[in-house]
Amino acid sequence: MANPKLPGISESEQALLYAKLNEYNRGRASFKEAGVYLVVLPRPGKPNYSLWLYSPLPEKQSILYIHDLSPDINESLRIASTMFYYSRRCLILMDYNEKRMQSNGDDLIFFGKYRGHFLHEILKIDPAYLSWVAYKFTPKIPKQERFVKIAQAYHSIHLDIMIRKSREKRSSSRYLGELGEKLTDLKLKVTRVRLEDDPYKTRVNGTTPQFFVKQILTLTDASGNLVIISIPSKNPSAVSCTLSGIEHEYRLGDIIYIASAKVSRRYESYGSKYTRLSHVKFATFSPIVLDKTCRIGNFIHHSVFLTNPGRKCTSTLI
Repeated sequence: MANPKLPGISESEQALLYAKLNEYNRGRASFKEAGVYLVVLPRPGKPNYSLWLYSPLPEKQSILYIHDLSPDINESLRIASTMFYYSRRCLILMDYNEKRMQSNGDDLIFFGKYRGHFLHEILKIDPAYLSWVAYKFTPKIPKQERFVKIAQAYHSIHLDIMIRKSREKRSSSRYLGELGEKLTDLKLKVTRVRLEDDPYKTRVNGTTPQFFVKQILTLTDASGNLVIISIPSKNPSAVSCTLSGIEHEYRLGDIIYIASAKVSRRYESYGSKYTRLSHVKFATFSPIVLDKTCRIGNFIHHSVFLTNPGRKCTSTLI
């Protein structure tokens, strides 16, 4: 298959890029044996490169969409090659093929809490459920058998991602407290934000879908210990996995002060220990002397001297 011409870069840059890609693919498995990851070029109405998988598992719809990348080819290849560096599969560039890449609904979930969602969405928000579909769901008709094969292909993507995560160097961490213990006066920094629809609250009002989106926060304390908090939305959104415009959106680097919380779960994943908190009460402050102002998210935070010496900020909504 001929290499496609890449828009926006010179012929010399393109030749160098393909040489690096050939070196990246050296020693990896044949696409007939393991499949191949595809970085698909932009097309009208879709300015970003996108990431796909060709899998030999399903009999039909063998090219499966994963997610969009960047409008820049170098950044797109950096993301894809980093994500699948430890995979056996090659990574290649190709043009969009509408006949082979357009979904015909075979990858649409038709049951359970994610009914109406595509498998590529579940890969991102709930890979454990995807694993259940791939290997525990029993198909009853031929179309469902193909659906299960597609789920197994998506599950293989998750396994490739987990290989990379398992080989990353992890900082040591410990649990915060015992199960059921009440923790107080926590200062935590947001390191990851994941949006997830609440399947038990999502509904259709007339003809309008209403999604109640949870923010799943991964945070660290000053010692690097990892904490998980789920923050439900109070207002519905018309778009799946997208917060309503009036909800407070947490961002990477935000500092969160917690007055009290309960340890609801402790678990270990790939060498890192996580403490999940519930019954979270955020701190309120009584400032005495204002010092300086900084902006975090949609709030203006003032550094202050407080009646509680362990806390450092108060905030005013703008």
